Amino acid sequence: QVQLAESGGGSVQAGGSVTLSCATSAMTHNFDSYSMAWFRQAPGKEREAVAGIDYGGTTFYADSVKGQFAIHKDNVKNTLTLQMDSLMPGDTAMYYCAADRGLRFGGEVPPVAALFDNWGQGTQVTVSS
Repeated sequence: QVQLAESGGGSVQAGGSVTLSCATSAMTHNFDSYSMAWFRQAPGKEREAVAGIDYGGTTFYADSVKGQFAIHKDNVKNTLTLQMDSLMPGDTAMYYCAADRGLRFGGEVPPVAALFDNWGQGTQVTVSS
């Protein structure tokens, strides 16, 4: 089982930026074969895909974050990051990192939460107005 650990969450004013990181373990030798994604879940709402990058390097961004968030997978450092700019209160949520091998998605095709077997504990991002 792959262990994932998110970090970088916190409280920020509207218009601010946050960078989330997802550290991995047990994937040192085949990190590049993993597809990874960021999901978020706000209170009372369903978990939604925010951004993802499959093992081929194809990226996905939810329409609500295009041009605002940027996902990066570092196959040397075995980390996944999510740069979030111009944050708004509507971005307030628990953000989760997910990983699994061989999943294909990207462009207009979102990553599907149910297909990921490996999840982090989540990191809270709170944006105040």
